[in-house]
Amino acid sequence: MREMAKQPSSSSVQRQLRVGELIRRTLSDVLNRAEVHDPDLNRMSITVGEVRVSNDLKIATAYVMPLGGGDVQTAIAALKRNKGELRHKVSQQLTLKFSPDLRFLPDETFDRLDDTRRMFADERVQRDLAAGDDDAETDQD
Repeated sequence: MREMAKQPSSSSVQRQLRVGELIRRTLSDVLNRAEVHDPDLNRMSITVGEVRVSNDLKIATAYVMPLGGGDVQTAIAALKRNKGELRHKVSQQLTLKFSPDLRFLPDETFDRLDDTRRMFADERVQRDLAAGDDDAETDQD
């Protein structure tokens, strides 16, 4: 018989969210204060949009974007190059049993937001939304 995957409890999910937010703040502070000795990182401002932490809190994936949407790949390469130093700075600030392995991915939130705005601006979608509003009004009558 196949075993079902264990679902995380709500308290462990809350902990993941809390730890992710603490790591996000710490990474943002470290990058803003230019505490990492890398000319590429110190030359650009990097926004840490979100940090997602694995169930066991051993992997933290940071979604980052250079301010102004600069060269994302250069920023991620610089962050990966300095992953050890960044991990050390995070572990100094947080009291966790294990310092999570840091991974960096581009933050595509703003791209998705633009796509969503474009979709809502589409004439057919506007028509469908208006039709949906009309249906809701007749249901209330």
